[in-house]
Amino acid sequence: MAMYNDKVIDHFTNPHNVGEFENPDGEGTYGSPVCGDMMKISIKVKDDVITDARFKTFGCGSAIASSSVATDMIIGKTIEDALAVTNQEVLDELGGLPPIKIHCSVLADHAIKSAIFDYAQKNGKTYKGLEGFDPNADEDDTNHGCDMESSVDAMVDEIKSDRLKR
Repeated sequence: MAMYNDKVIDHFTNPHNVGEFENPDGEGTYGSPVCGDMMKISIKVKDDVITDARFKTFGCGSAIASSSVATDMIIGKTIEDALAVTNQEVLDELGGLPPIKIHCSVLADHAIKSAIFDYAQKNGKTYKGLEGFDPNADEDDTNHGCDMESSVDAMVDEIKSDRLKR
């Protein structure tokens, strides 16, 4: 049985919305330097709607795929609707991840909220979805279940194997 489904592999090998904006309306970074997965999401906002989103992720293939899907999911959403995006929805949109990699969808969820938090702070806005949110919460976790090197190696092996079958 495959460790990663086709959608995860596609978002890892052909990620959407990679990069950053010169002057983002909001920017949020989240991850664990010890683990190796770090995610930065930048947003552009007009009339409380996210008009564009970009990401830069350092980490495993699951983190990259989660970032790609998460940015796709929030573009065109209102701020409140984007704040309602959960790690489970990111995971579902990907079609699942191996159990040890589920934490990557949590990184996306937190990075989105952090970017919106930054936007709200810059613009003096408050949103119900940010009540009680701390952009620095859990930042000191030492291991989110990461095994970056073996995960990337496994994904690359699976991609090579899939290409050989074609």
